Amino acid sequence: MSREAGDTRERSLAHWSETGRAEMDAFYRVATLDYRELAEAWSWDAFLRERAATRGEVRILDVACGSGKFPTALRAHTGLGALEGTRLVLDLLDPSAFSLREARASLAPPMVGGRDFECTLQDLPAEATDYDVVWAVHALYALPEAELRAGVDAFLRALAPDGLGFVAHATRSAHYLAFYEAYLSRFRPEGTPFTPAEAVIAAFRDAGAKVEVRPLAYEQVIDEDAVLEGFLQRCLFDATLSLSAMRRDPVLGAYLEARRDEGGRSRFRQDVSMIFIRR
Repeated sequence: MSREAGDTRERSLAHWSETGRAEMDAFYRVATLDYRELAEAWSWDAFLRERAATRGEVRILDVACGSGKFPTALRAHTGLGALEGTRLVLDLLDPSAFSLREARASLAPPMVGGRDFECTLQDLPAEATDYDVVWAVHALYALPEAELRAGVDAFLRALAPDGLGFVAHATRSAHYLAFYEAYLSRFRPEGTPFTPAEAVIAAFRDAGAKVEVRPLAYEQVIDEDAVLEGFLQRCLFDATLSLSAMRRDPVLGAYLEARRDEGGRSRFRQDVSMIFIRR
């Protein structure tokens, strides 16, 4: 398989399925922190409350919605759950039918499900436009850089003229990208790397968008091997590689050992770019 064919994308899609639920659940025991950090790092409730006051109903496109963890975090860690008389209508986009079902089932007032788009961002139908908010939260890693501009163009086309785009994406130095890069070097040398935040930011700027970037850094701490294994397997989209095999590998093993503290806990630093986008 060529790099352009997107082996990373295809393996990612394959892991969004009922057979991968145990691994997915282990991953989110750790990665739920990603969404809480993002929910608390900006005034989402104030922004959406103000938007609702002027628009009544707020239309949101959730790009690569996954399991709906970001909307869930917004309800849990902001004042959105207390909003009354407001409808936040989320249209869900994901190439995985499993993800669309999971995300829709996670929604609760004031968030309600709208349309489903079972496709990639770059294949978003032309009629999907005029959204108050378009967000892609830890969602674009498997979008190959060769297709990034097409995805960015679709993203911007979906925004209302006064809408807000938001992308949360790990940088090259973050665990998600660094660990995957180490994995590819050892087990899939022809594999497609994750697309970094730096490339996403450049693509939006090249498309003429107004871009503001705010950095966010935090640590994920894991002290159970079973959780660590599931988390790391999901980071790699490879459930065949056990934690013991990772530790035996000279590259992955050194990476993991360097991130163990004196108490034996694994600590992974995530450097994330919060990218705010206006047309």
